[in-house]
Amino acid sequence: MSESILAFATSLAEQAGDLIVEKRISSSLTLSYKKDIELVTNADIAADDFIRQTIKEHHPNHQILSEESNPDMQSIEHIEAPLWIIDPIDGTVNYAHHHSQVAISIAYVVRGKVQVAVVYSPFQAEMFTAIRQQGAWLNDQPIRCSSESQLGKALVATGFPYDKHEKLPLLMSYLENILQHCADIRRLGSAALDICWVAMGRLDAYYETVSIWDCAAAQLIAQEAGAKYGHFLPVPKNVPEELHPENLLITAPALYEPIKKLLLEAHID
Repeated sequence: MSESILAFATSLAEQAGDLIVEKRISSSLTLSYKKDIELVTNADIAADDFIRQTIKEHHPNHQILSEESNPDMQSIEHIEAPLWIIDPIDGTVNYAHHHSQVAISIAYVVRGKVQVAVVYSPFQAEMFTAIRQQGAWLNDQPIRCSSESQLGKALVATGFPYDKHEKLPLLMSYLENILQHCADIRRLGSAALDICWVAMGRLDAYYETVSIWDCAAAQLIAQEAGAKYGHFLPVPKNVPEELHPENLLITAPALYEPIKKLLLEAHID
């Protein structure tokens, strides 16, 4: 079952990737803003429509949670039917500015746990996939996370929210403490790919608060590649840990506790 779901999700991601590449190449993009701050393009909407409609055609009884069409998180922990969590373009700002750090993210969830994950970077032709308890792959080749154990040599990624101004003191406190102790920081613009890069060793660690569609697929890929996944602040009760997207920390195993300690030291209530 998982293999057939993976094949279906991979095909979906490839076709959605072709769609967004074509729209950017053809210079047919239109831009708008959600809540006056969050960029969205017509390619986001088109890819979202394509993915949702295709899932409904093949799996009419499944539920779908998508950033662009159904961002209601209130009852996610109570959904019993199989659930698809979709981000049609993770890294929309990168996409609109013709950067390559862009991904389609598709997670297949059963009873609060991601079973199958796909993160596709169409401009880099990189397909990250995972099946629970079966492993993680990049373009069908097995991947493993970094074995880095020295914080001073670690390359750490993070990001910042659209509504960052009110949170800036906290964000800067985290950043300063991490940067003082690690080798360097990267801010690449796609949480899904940041996490996948931890999974395959291009990065040693990642921390951030995001939305569930940004990280649902990638966190399984990272865990199946041997990375340590968790949260540096407590997860609310009655929320599945895998589906809580705030205060994420995903690292090479030996770096998890040292980085968690640094983030806790820098936390401002």
